[in-house]
Amino acid sequence: MAGSLVARGVTAGYGDITAVWDLSLALAPGRIVALLGRNGAGKTTTLSALAGLLAVSRGTIELDGKDITGLPAYKRVDLGVGLVPENKQIFRQLSVEKNLMVGAYSLRRSRRAVREGVERELARFPALSERRHHVAGSLSGGQQQMLAIAQALVPRPSVLMLDEPSAGLAPAIVSRMFSTIVELKSDGIAILLVEQLAERALEIADEVVVLDVGRVVLHQDASDGKDLKVLEAAYFGRG
Repeated sequence: MAGSLVARGVTAGYGDITAVWDLSLALAPGRIVALLGRNGAGKTTTLSALAGLLAVSRGTIELDGKDITGLPAYKRVDLGVGLVPENKQIFRQLSVEKNLMVGAYSLRRSRRAVREGVERELARFPALSERRHHVAGSLSGGQQQMLAIAQALVPRPSVLMLDEPSAGLAPAIVSRMFSTIVELKSDGIAILLVEQLAERALEIADEVVVLDVGRVVLHQDASDGKDLKVLEAAYFGRG
């Protein structure tokens, strides 16, 4: 499975406000990069820029050696870039099954291929399979987060970015969520994980990148960072 995404010197923001400066990172198949930082550090902006939801003012983004900097989000999905936004952004009025079908809306694939993708993800998340005909708004918070992830997985992305997947979930569901992320890593997917539970993220990550006020202040192997220094850099700046 392909799935190498490289950002070089990416600068992005909103109008006249720059939120991320000169960011560089690389995502590789079967590896997890934890992107840490306090609120407002630029984590969601980074994901939005890599996913094509936000234009970059400088820098380049490459997927498997191809420059995708100027491509819109739907074309990046077609090439294998998946994003699970924060706050469980699903279609609450639609059924679980139809939500999953929406996940493949931009792909030029047969109905059979879409159906296979839907069934594959229902098998991955048994709790969703049991509720496939229920409206998504009736699901628990944990089930809605599972649905958001499953929706992004239907097109078989080679790169998956997750924005605060544990937010608002009970501890038992959080543990299941992290187990799922490790399973996706084992499948060879390149993963970029934004997570406020920094210690939990470091437990499963291969690399850690810390942002502070839109700039990378630390980038190292996660095995070197399972201590308070990394957490201090993430939430208090390096000073």
